[in-house]
Amino acid sequence: MPPAGRPRASSKAMLEEAASELFLEQGYANTTIEQITRRAGVSRNTFFNYFGSKSDLLWIELDESLASLAGSLADAPADVGPLSALELALARTAAGVTATRAPLVLTQGQTMGVDDELRAAGLARALAHADAVELFLIGRGLDALTARAAALAVVGASAAAVGRWAADGPDRRPLEWYLDRAVHPVLEGFRIG
Repeated sequence: MPPAGRPRASSKAMLEEAASELFLEQGYANTTIEQITRRAGVSRNTFFNYFGSKSDLLWIELDESLASLAGSLADAPADVGPLSALELALARTAAGVTATRAPLVLTQGQTMGVDDELRAAGLARALAHADAVELFLIGRGLDALTARAAALAVVGASAAAVGRWAADGPDRRPLEWYLDRAVHPVLEGFRIG
């Protein structure tokens, strides 16, 4: 007998869609978890199976990119230097991001009424990316200081690239193009140093 209820992936996607619609219709602050679950047709408990808070819905793409980056770093070729391997991993991660997955918090933040405090919540997620990059670089032989500096610089350059990519709208170039323009010069600086 098949399990009762909606498939897990379907519930999560429905919550994401419902939240996006409501945030755009009535603003982030005026949207409650109850409204999101009602529109998605799921229970409050189902919401908390996927998300720890309403604000997590703003950062879905960033959270997914961390998992993707971790996989790309793990698969990075061992026969190239650490910075080149990192650059390849970033390009591979970016290749998996389609133009339709631009984070709403970046493309529609003003419409949704997302304030600076909520945008700052993305910093913790960006630092998680930097931590993953730092550990990778240390594992590939870079000293701790250089690894941390390079990780933070790369994450900053990546954030600038993603921001510009999101702002360029539906006719934007692939994310890899933006990342190459922002990240490559940063990594070149570390290669020279």
